[in-house]
Amino acid sequence: MFYWIYDYPTWSMGALFAAVFVAVTWLGIFVLRPTVVSWIHSRRPANDIVGLGLSSFSVPFGLLLGLLAVASYQNFSTVSDLVDREASCLAALHRDFTGYPEPVRTQLQDRLGEYVRFTIEEAWPQQRRGIVPQGGSQRINAVFDILSRFEPASKGQEIIHAEALRQFTLLVETRRSRLANVTTGLPAVLWWIVTFGALVNITLIWLLDAEISVHMIVGGVLAAFLGVVIFLIAALDNPFRGELSVGPDSIAAVYDNWTKVH
Repeated sequence: MFYWIYDYPTWSMGALFAAVFVAVTWLGIFVLRPTVVSWIHSRRPANDIVGLGLSSFSVPFGLLLGLLAVASYQNFSTVSDLVDREASCLAALHRDFTGYPEPVRTQLQDRLGEYVRFTIEEAWPQQRRGIVPQGGSQRINAVFDILSRFEPASKGQEIIHAEALRQFTLLVETRRSRLANVTTGLPAVLWWIVTFGALVNITLIWLLDAEISVHMIVGGVLAAFLGVVIFLIAALDNPFRGELSVGPDSIAAVYDNWTKVH
């Protein structure tokens, strides 16, 4: 829903969310104070009722935001673990390939290197734009073609080949899980509920009766925090998008180790 925020620096978008929420809150206080608020608070108990409504509403709405923040962070953490597991599979597979005879060893390592370079240099920029990369399948299939044609000539090669096939299967499964999370995110209906809840929360702040300075300070602080929390959920909602996203660092580290060895 907030895909446009990923095109700008994280700190500026966080500040923008907070500023917009504060501006809307302050504008409502100024507009409603002379008319609606004075009419609602013509009787003294009204402020207590509005305050009770605000505190009662803040509990379920705050719980909803908290659960969404935790869910977004857990999804972000899960995707980060997927990338680390993919890097581990690549490292183990490259190690297994060293046990193959030439020229199969060089062919396997070269094809695997092509897949890793594509993942880092081409696939990841596409993922940051919310696009599921397609070119990796051809490169990973090229590795499998060489593995499937290899005929072990000794018991030791059979063991190495079986382990390489196992690691290759884990790599394919992990890669598919990573690609499945490129477009993951909270359902749109949850964002509509969050938007509605934020409007209700700000409206109840408008209806409070207090000195103008106190009203603006308290309302501004609550609105700024609300905006920052909603921005945090949005920033973590798509793990591969934006500045605050899961990067290919662990995969790049594995590839750097290969190049240093060679």
